[in-house]
Amino acid sequence: MMNPFSTLSGSIPESVMQIYIIAMLVLVVLGTVIDIVHKKSAEYFFENSRKAKEARVRTLDSSEVRSIVAKTIASDVLTSAEFCNPHRRVAHLLTMYGFIFFILASVVMVFFYPTSGSATPWLWSFLWHIGALMVCVGGFWFWFVIRVDVSAEANPWYHLVRADLFILSLLATNLFGLLWSITQASGMSGLSVFFLVLFIISSLVLFGGVLWSKFAHMFFKPAAAIQKRIAEADGSLDNLPEPADRTDPASRDRHSMELLRDAPLNMGLGIKREKPQHY
Repeated sequence: MMNPFSTLSGSIPESVMQIYIIAMLVLVVLGTVIDIVHKKSAEYFFENSRKAKEARVRTLDSSEVRSIVAKTIASDVLTSAEFCNPHRRVAHLLTMYGFIFFILASVVMVFFYPTSGSATPWLWSFLWHIGALMVCVGGFWFWFVIRVDVSAEANPWYHLVRADLFILSLLATNLFGLLWSITQASGMSGLSVFFLVLFIISSLVLFGGVLWSKFAHMFFKPAAAIQKRIAEADGSLDNLPEPADRTDPASRDRHSMELLRDAPLNMGLGIKREKPQHY
């Protein structure tokens, strides 16, 4: 596998490619900051933390906090254990790690091995191509099969809303990147230029459209998961009531409906009993 950026350096100066990547990073930072200000996400997050601190039953020591952070990162971030659907979880992990490999390898190849005279270690070229392929497999699997409005609500796969901007631009960037690399290596210069232009446009939409996509959500999710676990450990419970204990008469009798007073705490699978396909 070759480094497609080193071959491109014969037509586009390496400094231009490096400036482009820096510009995309700036767009992500600006888009995330504007998203935080516009939606008041940070204000809500810190206000919720303040309320949880006032409502906590006990104070956690530093070792407990570190343990919660480590467990949250290992479970909710690195392995996406919050997904109940195993197919959704696998598709998410393929897309997430593929995107990480793709971005990391792109930065390394453009900044450290940008010219054809610099021998790119095979690992970075491999990670770039396999990362793009992982994103395509996980992303298209999600788009055509797993999406709830497609699998459960019978909407056509081509039904688009603004929230789809992130996944579609992500898929386009990685797909066109792969096609650009393949046609470049095959000597098909016309197609190579065509896919390169599409690759640049789709990546610009991906990184420049942070304000209108779910991109910023990736930065809030780990912090929210950590805060939730800390709230469970210190007893603040995000200002929610404690879980019901049906063995306690006071907890059992607090229901206004007589029918629920003797109901078991676990009432079974409920809506998870069967796949929702009632169109």
